[in-house]
Order: sequence, then structure tokens, then C-alpha cells
Amino acid sequence: MSGNILEVTDSNFEQEVLKADKPVLVDFWADWCAPCRMLAPTVEAIAEQYRDRAKVAKLNVDDNGTTSARYNIKGIPTLLLFKGGVIKDQIVGATSKENISKMIEAQL
Repeated sequence: MSGNILEVTDSNFEQEVLKADKPVLVDFWADWCAPCRMLAPTVEAIAEQYRDRAKVAKLNVDDNGTTSARYNIKGIPTLLLFKGGVIKDQIVGATSKENISKMIEAQL
């Protein structure tokens, strides 16, 4: 995992995501999910591109069921964009870097 991507868990989600002072993109994923693995380099590129203006985090749904259930994650990959502790946008399924950039730019 890239140095710009934060690994979040059930225990640190509130502190790292909900209380963050800038937008946070959370990638809900799992090891066995092929589309998640396909999306990973795109998420890493986004983390690099926005490293000073937004946070990018990954949450493994298999290891963090409480948070996954709280946000009703049914399909992965799911990207949720949080700002001020509130979901501002989401994308379910693999997507393009352009789509993710547009989602983040709208909250900056």
C-alpha cells in the first residue's frame, strides 16, 4: 500500500475519517475482490495527486464488519467521500481516475 494511503479500521475510522479536517475518500475493498485490485493503482494515483488537499483511506470489509455494515456496503469496491463526517458522494464498482477526481474536486 502506498505511503499516501491510510489504512482505516473499525477502531480508528471515527478519528481518521469522520473527524478529519479535509475531505476523505474511503475505498471499501477486500483481498479476494478482482475489481478492487484493478482499482488499487487508480486509488494510489489519486492519493498522490490530492495528498495535501484530501485524505485517501482503504478499509478492508472482511476485517472491519462494523464500519462496513454501518455504511451499508453491499458491493465492492465502494468509494465513499466524506467531508465533515458526512458522506458527500459515492461510487460503487471500478471507475476511472477522472470520475474520482471530479468527486473530490467538488468538495474542495
